[in-house]
Amino acid sequence: MRIFPRRSRAADRAPEARGEADVCEGGTVAPAGAVNGHQVLETVATLPISTWRYVWEPEHVRHLGPMAQDWHAAFGLNRDDTRIPVVDGLGVALVCVQALHRHVTELEAEVSRLRDVVAMTPAEAGR
Repeated sequence: MRIFPRRSRAADRAPEARGEADVCEGGTVAPAGAVNGHQVLETVATLPISTWRYVWEPEHVRHLGPMAQDWHAAFGLNRDDTRIPVVDGLGVALVCVQALHRHVTELEAEVSRLRDVVAMTPAEAGR
């Protein structure tokens, strides 16, 4: 089996046909705004996750993840609620990793501060 890379339809059009709105420094996307990683993480934490299969697959096949309808309701990404684009799934996963990293870093600093307090002698603590 050969796997061919999939190019976006926008990449197949001439630059002048794409229009100004979808052209930026790096290619065919336009930045739309910042994302609150902690808010995305909270949304992911409440997103229903289940196993499922496509109706044409054998009964024993299972996939794991949210339903596209729940995903669309939670994030409003994509044009419809019938699929989860891989790029959106990766983006949500990466912003969650960043938010978790920030949270762990904050907790490590707090633990370090508390260890310093516990290590103080009673005389030092009273000052």
